[in-house]
Amino acid sequence: MLATLLGVIIAFVVIILLIRKQTNFLKLPILNEIKFGLLLLLGALILGIFSLETIQPIEIPKAIVQATAYSFDNHQIVTETIELALLTTLIYILAKLMQETGGIKRLIDSLRMFFSKGGILGVIPAVYGFMPIPGGALLSAPMIDAEGDKYGLDKNQKNFLNMWFRHIWEPIFPVFPALILICSAEFANINIFALSLVDMPVFIAAIIIGFVFLKKFIKKTTVQQIKTTKNYNGLLFILPPILPLFVYIVLQFFGFSQTLSFLIGVFFSIILLYFLTKISIKEYWCIIKRSFTWRFIAAIFGIMIFREMFEATQANKIIANLIVGTSAPTIAIIIIIPFLLGLLIGYNLGAIALSYSLVQPFFMAAGISNLGLVSLVFISTLSGYLISPIHFCNVLSSDYLKTDPTRIYKWFIPASISLLMVQVVFVVVFFRI
Repeated sequence: MLATLLGVIIAFVVIILLIRKQTNFLKLPILNEIKFGLLLLLGALILGIFSLETIQPIEIPKAIVQATAYSFDNHQIVTETIELALLTTLIYILAKLMQETGGIKRLIDSLRMFFSKGGILGVIPAVYGFMPIPGGALLSAPMIDAEGDKYGLDKNQKNFLNMWFRHIWEPIFPVFPALILICSAEFANINIFALSLVDMPVFIAAIIIGFVFLKKFIKKTTVQQIKTTKNYNGLLFILPPILPLFVYIVLQFFGFSQTLSFLIGVFFSIILLYFLTKISIKEYWCIIKRSFTWRFIAAIFGIMIFREMFEATQANKIIANLIVGTSAPTIAIIIIIPFLLGLLIGYNLGAIALSYSLVQPFFMAAGISNLGLVSLVFISTLSGYLISPIHFCNVLSSDYLKTDPTRIYKWFIPASISLLMVQVVFVVVFFRI
């Protein structure tokens, strides 16, 4: 038991420190690309080795196979991990296609007709926020920079608006990998639309908070209204991001799994985008090839292996028993651990993977429904991730706007904590059992 606990501590320390450290693995680009997945695999091996007093050596490779390809419990091949890896990769490719074909810019140009008095400063990063690309705030930073100059915003105000509105969709938009992961059969195994609905108070609060700050920033500024040529054609580019939602609804009637439904939906979105852009098939295929990355495939496999090793070594139960002995409030444990991991790791997908296994054993004692608790884990992780000093979006956006990432903390920290408090109150009041 003590050796397993020590293994957990060492595994977490190694993972977090190496994530935060900007290392080049033998200066090989492919190893840097799959860094997060490799670190999770390393953490899983550390945990397995330290648990050899309580498990057999064969359990280590068995856990790896169980997490990725074959269920020894059900004696059948499993495809959930492969489906998740393909899904997150296709989502990334769709995002890059939307960017490089000009679909995003054309959508924003059409939306500009509907927003005045600075509203477009929120719309630009929000539209780019549909595309869950790591560090994607860099894509909207140039447009925010130029648009913000019209209203006399300083670089820190631009950075805050870019960061805040980019992430408002994460609690509710079902195509986000972190939301897909926590709802998957390997984790909470709940309906993704149900969780999106429960997270709606945070989404509404995020919009309100964002526009309060936006109004405050442009309050004393006057800008000459520029006549915009009406062009509604760009609105068609909203279809690729939302098509997977409709495909999902249809395929659920035919018994398709949640992950496979979205996978098929995103595949059709990529095809639809090709017909909307009207570029050559050769050029489109070149963009797809350039957009392919092993990052998400490695990350998903690493996440699943680490989670399976946690269960195989019963590390989650050992930690749960240890925390119970401290008499800490259960609800506080379920909120604080994901928040801290989101803050330390700065990567929402990884923070959910690491924190869910730690806090899930406390669900039965919380007196709150499973759906409400999953929502708390997700929003707690998101709140910590938003204000993390190594949050990739903030680092890149700040670099482009030539400012320190911490300069927006005077607005960002209270705003992010407010989102968490809104969800805590909502869940405690309406999901108590």
